[in-house]
Amino acid sequence: MNMLKQKMTWLGVAIVLVVLVVFGAAMMGSVLGSKPKELPVALVVLDRPAGLPNGGTLAVGETIREQMLSNQALPFAWHVVDSEEKAREGLDKREYYGALVLPADLSSGMLSLATPSPIHPKVKIIANEGMNAQASTVVRQVLGQAMEMISGELAQQLLGQIGQQTVQIPVETAKAFIAPVSVQEEVVHPPGANHASGNAPGLLIQIMWIGSLVTGVVMFLASRKAVAAGSGRWTVSALQAIAGLVIAGITSGFTLWMASSWYGMELVNAGEIWLFLWLAGSAFFLLQSSLLNWIGFPAMPLLVLLMFFSLPLLNMAPEFLSQATRDWIYSWTPLRFAAGGLREAMYFGGLDAASSNATVLWGVAGGFLVLLLASGFKAGRAADAVPASATDS
Repeated sequence: MNMLKQKMTWLGVAIVLVVLVVFGAAMMGSVLGSKPKELPVALVVLDRPAGLPNGGTLAVGETIREQMLSNQALPFAWHVVDSEEKAREGLDKREYYGALVLPADLSSGMLSLATPSPIHPKVKIIANEGMNAQASTVVRQVLGQAMEMISGELAQQLLGQIGQQTVQIPVETAKAFIAPVSVQEEVVHPPGANHASGNAPGLLIQIMWIGSLVTGVVMFLASRKAVAAGSGRWTVSALQAIAGLVIAGITSGFTLWMASSWYGMELVNAGEIWLFLWLAGSAFFLLQSSLLNWIGFPAMPLLVLLMFFSLPLLNMAPEFLSQATRDWIYSWTPLRFAAGGLREAMYFGGLDAASSNATVLWGVAGGFLVLLLASGFKAGRAADAVPASATDS
């Protein structure tokens, strides 16, 4: 019973609850309940209206266009483009998660279903899997279901028109109306083999963050020992930065070699992927080391929290996140820029595709390199010293 009277017991319970709230928000708050909204998708309407026997016209493409654009239940932000080539350019530039292409013979093909020689028009659904596997799956599934419903409605309308002209409908005509429109699915920028369903970039960035953090702590301890032994603080900070950057290059190369050799991850443009991963690891190391040099070991909780709040977001499309998560975490976390750039380097053609995210990482690396070197000019403080057990040789 004396245990229950101790303040430390209840303080420990309060601390545990706070930790659970913080890490629960980090690991679950951004992910649980997430749902897609306003995924950018291209819509290409190439259909040419076909003439009806009664003198009217059948414009299936325009009908589908109106239904798609007016359906608020679809989680898409439509971008209407006038050619399939422009839609593919947008997919290559990571502007769309997918595209719906309505062919030129859509209306005429639908009319042909009532003739002895029916032509099933082919509607094309293109999924940009490299941009985000989860979002591309939503594009394929939702568009496939929507086209199935719309084609069924169109088939019922045409059957009703035919029924007004004749009592009996030929068996072949009825069979043609069972599946009036063929849906052709295509995947662009697919991840290679053993890429964790397109989640490999996020996994590699997680490994690099942890590896850089370990490197940063080791270099921080080594620098404190060197300063205690009489070395100049600025010289130690410069050597700390140089050593960390070299180690980041080695660890990034080893990580890729391990992923490829041990786990069979298929890598295209492995050299460019290694360079980008080296940049990411360098930016991480400089950020972590700067905070350690200026704050000391109290910086560790900040770095750990940053990691736990960022990791669930790395393989998620921003359109799946709540607005608060996008504004307060996703918009600025360096891990997001690293994972996005690595995804572009791996699936969209190398370093040229990752230039925008690489620029951000260069800025992070440059800024924190200045801070790391500047820490060499600050006066020594007791707070900077590591515990005696850590400095004993």
